[in-house]
Amino acid sequence: MTPVELSRTVLHAVRRAVDEGELAVAVVPERVVVAPPGSGGCGDYATNVALQLARPAGQPAPAVAEVLRTRLLHADGISDVVVTGPGFLNISLAGGSDARLVGDILRAGPRYGHSDALAGQTIELHAAPEVRALVLMDSVARVLRSQGARPQLHCTRPPEDAWVRILGVPEDIHVRPGRDPPRPRPPPPAPADPTPLGRDAARWALLHPAPHDRPHLGGGQDDQHLAQRETNPLFRVRYAHARTRALLRNAADLGFTPDPGPVGTDVDALLHTLADHPRVLAATAAHRAPDRLARHLVAVADALAPLLPSVLPLGDEKPSAAHRARLALAEAAGTVLAGGLTLLGIDAPEHL
Repeated sequence: MTPVELSRTVLHAVRRAVDEGELAVAVVPERVVVAPPGSGGCGDYATNVALQLARPAGQPAPAVAEVLRTRLLHADGISDVVVTGPGFLNISLAGGSDARLVGDILRAGPRYGHSDALAGQTIELHAAPEVRALVLMDSVARVLRSQGARPQLHCTRPPEDAWVRILGVPEDIHVRPGRDPPRPRPPPPAPADPTPLGRDAARWALLHPAPHDRPHLGGGQDDQHLAQRETNPLFRVRYAHARTRALLRNAADLGFTPDPGPVGTDVDALLHTLADHPRVLAATAAHRAPDRLARHLVAVADALAPLLPSVLPLGDEKPSAAHRARLALAEAAGTVLAGGLTLLGIDAPEHL
């Protein structure tokens, strides 16, 4: 069960409690936020929805939490629910949820996290005739399409040929001469020409900073975007993906293939980041902020790194179910990295 699915399950429990008169709430929240439990929490995920509903329901938050806890205990995929602190619901997923998550990712492939939440919606995007604004608009459009929307791209001038040819800015932008982009105002422009960096490094340099921040380009700073070292977040992301592909090739040479299964508690951080991918894509689309996706990919790559040395058997060790499960998890992480990079318009290399 992904965080998005769990959020829907909790929201369904809220609606059922309201419909059946256990909670007297006039307006049911549109969505419920679930996240890894904080200090003092337990289980796989926690939510503060009971605290949000306490005042409208006219009940103490622990009482609201107990109403929802009773209902959630009967939901598929949930093994336990514990109320902690002032009324936090701490939810443990049923056994095998890790393997199901990995299996879901492998079945969906790079489209994991895509949805039809915005299906049927035509969304107009406007960009200033400047390279960073156009690259941002292109990436936002890619993520919107992943959520089912039909974005239409507008600019007051056609993009320059080098931006199309080198950076992958789309040519099919609707040109409306003389019309300025509507508010909010355009992001700070690129301080230098990014094309010498090439497509991948240039797009990352323009997309990784938040839209309201100025990207670091020129003035001797370009080398950091091309450096193949751990201080370069793009390198970490692409290297992590390439390592997962190499592990699959090496495993094939050893005669075993990935098979989702139990992988232990030492990979909880990685599992949480993978499960959070659908929510990150939805938030990236809602806020028109590709930097959220870029930072999430860095988090996936960093959480994946400790797993990589334990995927293949060592010495005379024979491949076991644990090796197959860890290989499947590594492949799932690589799949998420590849899908996310593609939405940013950046290549996910097989070798690096």
